[in-house]
Amino acid sequence: MAIFDVLIIGGGPGGYTAALYTARAGLSTVVFEKLSAGGQMGLTTEIDNYPGFPEGVDGFTLGQKMQQGAERFGAKTVLAKVKDVSLEGDVKVVHTSEGDFEGRTVIISTGANPRKLGVEGEEAMTGRGVHYCAACDGMFYRGKNVAVVGGGNSAAHDAAILSRICGHVTLIHRRDTLRATKVYHAPLEAAENLTFSWNSIVKALLTENGKLKGVKVQDVKTGEEREIPCDGLFVSIGRSPATELFKGKLTLDNAGYIVADESTRTSIPGVFAVGDVRTKALRQVVTAVSDGATASHYIEEYLAQKQG
Repeated sequence: MAIFDVLIIGGGPGGYTAALYTARAGLSTVVFEKLSAGGQMGLTTEIDNYPGFPEGVDGFTLGQKMQQGAERFGAKTVLAKVKDVSLEGDVKVVHTSEGDFEGRTVIISTGANPRKLGVEGEEAMTGRGVHYCAACDGMFYRGKNVAVVGGGNSAAHDAAILSRICGHVTLIHRRDTLRATKVYHAPLEAAENLTFSWNSIVKALLTENGKLKGVKVQDVKTGEEREIPCDGLFVSIGRSPATELFKGKLTLDNAGYIVADESTRTSIPGVFAVGDVRTKALRQVVTAVSDGATASHYIEEYLAQKQG
């Protein structure tokens, strides 16, 4: 069995950027992707904040281009589900539905999935009125009315962003106070175009001709239901990192993300984590791409030390 220099789990922007850099450096590189290039990015209908695309680009197309760029320099893509990993030792093993692969280094780029509301029609309306990233999709609602669901730091941050863009923002939270740290409270309280819907949960999406027109919320104390008109709904109730495979094998933080600093190095030598799956302040396509390039640098350094 051939031993590859780099095994990359996940074909998102972080994974394929790492593959581009490592393959271009002459390292044998394999990317494992279970669906298609781009990961979560591939589900985004339009990305307006990625440099180099002044008119925007859809996530699927950008993912395909990233894959093609890496494969141009010799990176290989294996469409397979990763079932288990063996990360200790100088030779790592990735066990997949297409067989076992050995590598000197592993890059984990499995991402994180936004938590869903679980209401009827949510999947169908994703990207067409229902969103999970204000920084990504807020500009589509300039001057319009939107709602944000959540009460933590992410929801407060999203609401603050949207209050500077949209005509009106309603922040829907199931409790009567925010869980967000105090630093987020003042900007929200100062925003004249923002109102709070306390003690409320979203019960239904209101649509018309395939477009979101509002949400039905229920008061958790009284049971009373009412409708909130909005053109867009931003769900910010947390994310779930795709780290089930790595529990007990790598150090994870309290939220389940892989602990890896700006070098992308994890708790095991030769194992790196890039993109949304690692502990970090900002999760965007551009930061995942940055991680991928950074990981390639430290992989070259790691392999050079091993050979020396």
